[in-house]
Amino acid sequence: MSDVRDALTRVHREEWARVVATLAKRFGNLDTAEDAAAEAFATAAERWPSEGVPPAPGAWLTTTATRKAIDRIRRESTRDARHREAMLVYDTTTEPLGAIDDDRLRLIFVCCHPALAMESRVALTLRMVGGLSVSEIARAFLVQDTTMGARITRAKAKIAAAGIPFRSPAADDLPARVSGVLAVLFLIFNEGYLASGSDAPPVREELTSEAIRLARLLRELLPANGEVTGMLALMLLVEARRPARVSAAGELVPLAEQDRALWDAELIAEGHALVRERLASGLAPGRYQLLAAVNAVHTDGASTDWTQVVALYDQLVRLDPSPIVRLNRAVAVGECDGPELGLALIDELTGELGGYHPFHAARAQVLARLGRDSEARAALDAAIALAENAAEVAYLMRRRAELGARVDEG
Repeated sequence: MSDVRDALTRVHREEWARVVATLAKRFGNLDTAEDAAAEAFATAAERWPSEGVPPAPGAWLTTTATRKAIDRIRRESTRDARHREAMLVYDTTTEPLGAIDDDRLRLIFVCCHPALAMESRVALTLRMVGGLSVSEIARAFLVQDTTMGARITRAKAKIAAAGIPFRSPAADDLPARVSGVLAVLFLIFNEGYLASGSDAPPVREELTSEAIRLARLLRELLPANGEVTGMLALMLLVEARRPARVSAAGELVPLAEQDRALWDAELIAEGHALVRERLASGLAPGRYQLLAAVNAVHTDGASTDWTQVVALYDQLVRLDPSPIVRLNRAVAVGECDGPELGLALIDELTGELGGYHPFHAARAQVLARLGRDSEARAALDAAIALAENAAEVAYLMRRRAELGARVDEG
């Protein structure tokens, strides 16, 4: 019995997106696809313990789900809908191959359509492609089940009302659409990497793992896309450090203080290989490739080569001159060329990042290096007031207490 349960769990993880994608393409409706897939898995849970796991479980589930969908249409259809049903059952025509001919990737692009708000894209991707339940997604983003359920329902309704086709985008549309998909996956990963809610665990492994799984799927389907490869490399290199990121006391551990022996060597090797692959292509790197390269430097050897990091951020800031990228570059400059220059660059961002707690934390760090402990403690107060992640708050409070002791001694 446990073997069957394990098989069901594995098949759900591997085949859910494929089954839903196949049905969505055939029936043109996400609700029909999702409900039929769920019924097929429920049927498998009932029958496989006595009948055994079929030789091709994915095909079995797809066939069963298709029958469930047709049965549902028959029960609910009018005469006109029965004609449509007959076409669905007996139509054997195939559509021309698009820019990407894969049902799973088609589903990802539908869920990440630019007509949807970003929060809806994330939720719909996790539900339809990741196979997470509404409750699991709601817990991940700290909202009520009913709120998340309504969000997903509205997203599916908007897709239906807008007539968004269940096909891959045309080749000319692909670059813009891929960037949207990558943005969604990056948001999912970041929420797992450093959870935003004060009531959530500091690191959400289930979200980082799911984002990596989806990034692997995307790379499998788009192996020549450099930014897809860069995204996967970035995720792997950051995830590799997860075992060392939170101390036994529940505090966030900064990169410089992490025990590198705890890092996942296999993930680091894989991430480095992907970065080298992109470098060997000779093509100009994009944003995610440069971020992956920064993290490759962080995970290469016993310490970080900050000269390389600054050089990479110099390239990145030309592609993405956002305040957060400029803040990260300022921190790297401070490590490479001294805290005075780092602080000057950080202070230039006060007006843009005054409500962003990492800005105040970074500023506190360089002020402390300069011996300006009272100012550093004030910056930490600002960071603590804005931060929500429990492990991060614990670390910032300890640093503030240490600086307070130094100020008192002075």
